[in-house]
Amino acid sequence: MPWKNQGGGPWGSGPKGPWGSGPQSSGPKPPDLEDLLRRGQDRLQSILPGGHFSAMGIVLLLVAAVAIWALSGFFRVQSEELGVVLRFGQHVRTVGPGLHYHAPYPIESVLLPKALRVSTLSIGMRYDESRRGGSFRDVPEESLMLTGDENIVDVDFTVLWRIKNDGVGDYLFNIQNPEGTVKAVAESAMREVIGRTNIQPILTGARTATETAVQDLMQKTLDSYNSGVLIQQVQMQKVDPPAQVIDAFRDVQAARADLERLQNEAQTYANRVVPDARGRGAQILQAAQGYKEQAVAEAKGQTARFLKVYDEYKKAPDVTRQRIYLETMERVLGSADKVVIDPGSSGQGQGFVPYLPLTELMRRPQAAAQTQQGSTR
Repeated sequence: MPWKNQGGGPWGSGPKGPWGSGPQSSGPKPPDLEDLLRRGQDRLQSILPGGHFSAMGIVLLLVAAVAIWALSGFFRVQSEELGVVLRFGQHVRTVGPGLHYHAPYPIESVLLPKALRVSTLSIGMRYDESRRGGSFRDVPEESLMLTGDENIVDVDFTVLWRIKNDGVGDYLFNIQNPEGTVKAVAESAMREVIGRTNIQPILTGARTATETAVQDLMQKTLDSYNSGVLIQQVQMQKVDPPAQVIDAFRDVQAARADLERLQNEAQTYANRVVPDARGRGAQILQAAQGYKEQAVAEAKGQTARFLKVYDEYKKAPDVTRQRIYLETMERVLGSADKVVIDPGSSGQGQGFVPYLPLTELMRRPQAAAQTQQGSTR
């Protein structure tokens, strides 16, 4: 083929020579800038009085622009928000919910943080929506902590926090990641409090004290950062040993509970028996003391009586001897039933004298009266 029939010389066909046929269009053509400017100018002239740029038209345009610029300063603060007004980037005031006004941009601007909303932060657990029905899953790297007696405990807790009413500026300008800061401070405070407490109080009755200590420590730390964050409450959701040893730990806890129960029962028995025994002992001692005093008093009385009788006996032995005999016989025979036998009648063969048993006759009416009275009752 002759060289002239190749259409483009030895480097190929095309009217542009050896480097191809030039750039090809691969899509829609971009709009022409001059055409856009011309169309905008035509529309602007159509709305101006007289159809051209006059002094009056320019004034009206400026007035309209200024009015729109001035009206752009109105803003609304929602119920959960606070409005932080900045003047050339400096915080000048804070406004509450409602409609407010600030100098238009770029003089003033406004930030609207949700300062009145209480936020909840969960540590040691995450809500997993991928599971059926949604549930919380453990995060061991956050929840496993070392106690003061070198045990490991799994602590899941939540923190309720919000922005201080007078600390919105600190919240916006002093911390870059508020939620991350609160989370880091909460985890650090909990680890510090758990690290100086034994495991047994944490698992039983010291939860409230632990929550209060963590809340106070968090607030102190955040205040030192000038963060403008207020910690409202710390709630411990789950406090357990690690899952690998929880069964053995529960057995130990059950044994300790049984030990405490038995100790309490023994103490209760001791509290009941010991005072009773002490009371009986005191009663026996008092009875013995009373018997002692009674015996001593009787012995002293008998001694004094004997001495007085002896003194009288020395003065008149016969009279005293006879008086003592008669008193003794009176005391012995006074309450006895007596039968008098006439010794002079023994010669007649009877052996005794008939007598009237007055005592028996007196006892029978008394016994009958007592029986009747008892039956009446």
